[in-house]
Amino acid sequence: MATNTRRRTLLLDAAIDLLAGRGARGLTFRAIDETAGTPIGTASNYFADRGELLAQVFDRIGARLAPDPEVLARLGRRRPSAKLFGDYMRDIVSRLTTERDVTLALFELRLEASRNPDVARLVRAWQGAGFSADVAFHTDAGLPGGRDEVALFHYALDGLILDRLTAPIDPATTTDHVIDRLVAGLFRDVHPALDTR
Repeated sequence: MATNTRRRTLLLDAAIDLLAGRGARGLTFRAIDETAGTPIGTASNYFADRGELLAQVFDRIGARLAPDPEVLARLGRRRPSAKLFGDYMRDIVSRLTTERDVTLALFELRLEASRNPDVARLVRAWQGAGFSADVAFHTDAGLPGGRDEVALFHYALDGLILDRLTAPIDPATTTDHVIDRLVAGLFRDVHPALDTR
């Protein structure tokens, strides 16, 4: 397999663009080469098969959605609170909406997982690792709640992002307002008197 890191990244970004624009059925090695502007046959030199390609696509999605270390450091200096949790949530929403094609590609892979057991295994592994890391981060940061609240946050976040990137049910309501309401509801049972402002 070819090892030029820059070209591999170019091909993976092309694959992400195809997933976002054409869906999983439009993701072929030939289409990747056409989108990346590389000679036909290049993608097949970099990825042994579709499974290897998709495994590396997940890695690339993770890299493109990774948090800015400076933002994490700034937030990490604050006192743990529901308000801080909301600001972490805003940062995640900002990254997911700014990297629109990456997020749409991820949704497309999750839909494909409902039809393809091999993709389902990749999705489960990727999501499981991400969820475990999120729970560990939440605990280490001393944020209120625990594993259940992180899971609820994921369920709510998936719906919010899908709504914002496709056809919003209430476009007049700002994303910040939705996040404020989600945080207030999420932590009401954890500590009823918790300040979520």
